[in-house]
Amino acid sequence: MMRAMGAEFRGKGVNVALGPMMNLARNAAAGRNWEGAGADPFLAGVHAAQNIVGMQSQGVIACAKHFALNEQEHCRGGGGGEAYSSNQDDRSFHEMQLWPFAESVRAGVGSVMCAYNRVNQTSACENRHLLNTVLKEELDFQGFMLSDWAAVTSLYASVMNGADMNQPGFVAYGDSNDPNPATANNSYWGAQLGQAVMNGSIAESRFDDMVVHIMTSYCQMGQDKNYPAVNFDYNTENTVYEGQTIGAASTVLLKNQNSALPIDFTKVKNLAIVGSDAGPNEDGPNSYGDRGCDQGTLAIGWGSGTANFPYLIDPLSAIQEYVHAKNPDTVIQSVLADFDYASVNATVSQADTCLVFANADSGEGYITVDTNAGDRNNLTLWHGGDELILTTAAQCANTIVVLHIVGPVLVEAWYDHPNVTAILNAGIPGQETGNSILDILTGAVNPSARLPFTMAKQRSDYASDILYSVANNSNAFIPQIDYTEKLNLDYKWFDAKNIAPRYEFGYGLSYTTFTYSGLSLKAAFSSAAAVNAAKASTGNQPGGESGLYSNALTATFSVKNTGALAGNEVAQLYLGFPASAGEPPRVLRGFERKYIEKGASAKFSIGLRVKDISIWDVITQSWVIPTGEFTVYVGSSSRQLKLTKTFTL
Repeated sequence: MMRAMGAEFRGKGVNVALGPMMNLARNAAAGRNWEGAGADPFLAGVHAAQNIVGMQSQGVIACAKHFALNEQEHCRGGGGGEAYSSNQDDRSFHEMQLWPFAESVRAGVGSVMCAYNRVNQTSACENRHLLNTVLKEELDFQGFMLSDWAAVTSLYASVMNGADMNQPGFVAYGDSNDPNPATANNSYWGAQLGQAVMNGSIAESRFDDMVVHIMTSYCQMGQDKNYPAVNFDYNTENTVYEGQTIGAASTVLLKNQNSALPIDFTKVKNLAIVGSDAGPNEDGPNSYGDRGCDQGTLAIGWGSGTANFPYLIDPLSAIQEYVHAKNPDTVIQSVLADFDYASVNATVSQADTCLVFANADSGEGYITVDTNAGDRNNLTLWHGGDELILTTAAQCANTIVVLHIVGPVLVEAWYDHPNVTAILNAGIPGQETGNSILDILTGAVNPSARLPFTMAKQRSDYASDILYSVANNSNAFIPQIDYTEKLNLDYKWFDAKNIAPRYEFGYGLSYTTFTYSGLSLKAAFSSAAAVNAAKASTGNQPGGESGLYSNALTATFSVKNTGALAGNEVAQLYLGFPASAGEPPRVLRGFERKYIEKGASAKFSIGLRVKDISIWDVITQSWVIPTGEFTVYVGSSSRQLKLTKTFTL
C-alpha cells in the first residue's frame, strides 16, 4: 500500500509526504488516533518502519510525526494560543513514546516533524534535548527536522536547538493580521534568519548544518535527478491500490454467536440494512473540506491527514448488488434515517437477517463536527447508534452489527444482547469500504485482524483521558498534561491494575479455530552481562546503539488450523521481565501472520532483539538488560495466552 501511495506522491512531484503519524493512542478519545497504529509502542514502531520503507522506495521523503507527545487535540497550539506541556519521565519516554521514532530513524526516515505542544515545559520545536540530544545524537538521525504548520514560535531558540525547516513559514493561523500562509509576509524565520546569520547572532556553521540535513535526504532519495515537477492535474496515472483486500484484512471479528457469520445470502429471504453508516453521503463523499463531517458511511476521519475520495463504494450499494445477483428473490429493505424508529421497527420485524451499521468519528482540532473539536466528547456511538442497535435487536433475532470507528467505543449496552449474533469492527476502510465488508460478510475473506487498542467496559477504566479545559484562561497559562501512567498504557494498565476489558488488545476472532503447541526458545547469549558487553562494543548507528538490534532470542512454535475453513492466524509474543525490572506484567515484543489451510499446521518463528529484552537506565542513559527470569508468552491476544516458557539471564 505504501509503495502505491509513494508512487502517487511522486507522480504529483511531492518531495515530502507528511507521514506516518506515530503518536500513541494514549487517550481513547484522542482525535488523531485513527492516523496511527494504536496504543502499543512496539506495534507503532513496526507500522512506522514499514510505512517509511514503502514510501521512500519510490523516492519520496517520509516524515515521522509528531515529535513528541502530541497525543490530544484540545489545547495543542498552532493557532496562536498557548500549547499544553506534555510531561513525561525519561524512562517512560524512551520505552514508550520515543520507541516508534527510534524505529523510524533506523528505517532511514528522511524527515521528522516537531510538534505544536511543549515537552516538559519547552516547545517541541525549540527543545534542545528532544531535537539535538535525543534525535540527532542518541538516535543518530541524519535527515532534517521540519516543524508542524506554524509550530515554530521563535527564531534563535528554534534554529539553535535543532529545527532545520520552518513550515509553512508564517507566524500563526491565529494571527488576525496575516492568517493565510499562501500570502503571509510575517515569519519568525525568512528574512530574519538571513539577517541573523549575516550579523553573527546565528552561526554560519549552523545555517550550513540546516542545509546539509535537508539536502542529505533530498539527494539520498534521488530527487536531484529527473524528479517529476509539481503538478495539480487530476489526469495522472493511477496506481494499483488493493483497497478491498486491505479493508477486509483490517476487519476485526469481535463476536460470532452460533456461527452467524459468514452469511449464505442465497438462504436469506428478507434482509434489513439499517443505519446512515450503511449508505452514501447525500452531499457526496468530498462535500466537506478535509472530510469534516459525519454523513453516510464513515471511511476516513477528518483533518489534514485526509484526501479526496476518487470514489466511495458504500456498504448498502455493494450488498444490494451482490445479494440480488445471488438471489433475485431476496427482499432487501433499508432505513438510513438513524432516528426513524417507526420505520426501523417496521422493517426489521419482517427480516430474518438484519445488518446494523453504526460509527464514531474524530479528527484534527481545527475542525469541529457535531461539537467534537477533534477529540471525541465521549466513547459512545454517533447518531444514536446504541439505541439503533437495541431497537433492531428487539425485533430481529439475527442482528449483525458493523462498526466503522476511529478508536474504542463502549458496547456494554448491547454487546451481549441475545439477538446480537455478530459484531464486526471494520475500522475506517477507505474507498472500497462496501466491497471489503461484503467479503467478510460472505466469507470470501476469513477475518484475521486484531484490535490495536483495548475496548473497555467503561471510560474510567483507561489510564488517562483528554484534558478538555483548563482552570486559567489567561494567555500566559500553560495547560499541563502529566503522563502519570508511566509504562502502563492501554493493555499494560489493565493488566497491572487487574481491570477486565470488554475486548483486550490483540483480540480478534476467526471463522475457523487454531491450537498452539511446541514453544521452544533459542538464546543467542548466555547472560545479561554478555549481551550488554556486546552491545556496548558496536558503536552508534541510526536508531541508537547498533547492537540494540542484534538478535537475542528466537521463539518457535506451531499453530494448527483445527476448524473447517482456511484462514490467517496472527500469533503474538509478549514478554514478562524479571520482577525487579519494574516493567508492566507483559509487553508486546513480536507477532507473525500466516495463512493455514484447514487441518494443516504452520511453524512460527519470532525473533527478539537486544532492545526488546532491555530497559532504559536513566543513570547510564543507555539500554541495559536486567538480570533474572524472563517469561515468554505466546497466544492470539494479550490475554489469550496459549504457551509460556521462561529463560534466565
